[in-house]
Amino acid sequence: MNFDLSDEQKMLAEQARGLLGERSSSDRLRELIDAKAEWDEPLWREIADMGFLGVTVPEEFGGLGMTELDLGVISEELGRANTALPFFSSIVLVVDAINMAGSDAQKSYWLPKLVSGEAIGVFAYAEGPAGWTGDAIKARVEDGALSGTKTPVADGGVATLAVVLAKSAGKPVLALVDLAQPGVTRTRLDSFDELRAHYTLQFDAISAELLEALPAERVLDQLFDRAAVQAAFEAVGGADACLFMARDYAMERQIFGRPLSSYQAIKHKLADIAVGVELARSNAYFGAWAALNDPEALPVAAASARLTAIDAFENAARENIQVHGGIGYTFEANCHFYYRRERTLALSLGGREPWADRLIRHLPGSQFKAETV
Repeated sequence: MNFDLSDEQKMLAEQARGLLGERSSSDRLRELIDAKAEWDEPLWREIADMGFLGVTVPEEFGGLGMTELDLGVISEELGRANTALPFFSSIVLVVDAINMAGSDAQKSYWLPKLVSGEAIGVFAYAEGPAGWTGDAIKARVEDGALSGTKTPVADGGVATLAVVLAKSAGKPVLALVDLAQPGVTRTRLDSFDELRAHYTLQFDAISAELLEALPAERVLDQLFDRAAVQAAFEAVGGADACLFMARDYAMERQIFGRPLSSYQAIKHKLADIAVGVELARSNAYFGAWAALNDPEALPVAAASARLTAIDAFENAARENIQVHGGIGYTFEANCHFYYRRERTLALSLGGREPWADRLIRHLPGSQFKAETV
């Protein structure tokens, strides 16, 4: 099984890296933080013009009709540049949900808007510490009206559309709601990552359409697995950026007349980061392959990608600070951008524990029963 990128995918990666490296520089990120901006709107328009928002959307709805691995190439470069964009919320989660469970009319109306960047979607599933499974879901859809509270919702301040996990007649449903209508209250939360804002969204009997082409339980199962793979690619990109940031600083910094990189302890730190990154990358590639070719292998592949990516990015972000020494803890250094993003990514879609449980439950021969929503 060859997980090397094709020539076209390598070209796509180079194109994305060139654009994002130039437009999402550390100076630009600081500008956004100083301006208290929630996202980089000009960059969003640029990547829409480049077609990056429609990678996995069928051509009939204005997309490129490409694969999960092509989307992973974009996700990795977004992670490398640490962008302030709602890509994961809008394209990875909402586009996939509508693709899987939307009616033809819903796809025809919303997918072209999401591809063009005109509409921005968020997936509102969690309800605070209680989570999003079983009795934790309190949001309700009754007679086409949605009521309830979802928190935290990443990118909830800039979104125009939400896919909301709720219950109707005692069963889980996915509700598609236009956030421009009255009855939607948005409250910004204090976010550790200043470049990825989170909100509480409160719905007061607002109009909602159900995504009913597939049962919600089946959609959620596949949606979280596929999203976990894309989150792994994003984490790999961030971890890789930390590795090269630490390497470059170690080669430049002089200690007692010698480059910091000449010390064995530093070499071992960098080597450990590199091993973790490559392990996570290989698992992410396998997850993208499984999403397209072997759906039965996807739960194990996605959980493996998720867990190894969390570990790789956490180690890379922390060791990057350590290699930089005292300056690594300052706002003037760039290390904190990746440490903040790493902590945010590690908790999105659930942290280590639920994905470790999912891995164990889906291993061949497991005696544990897989949980459902």
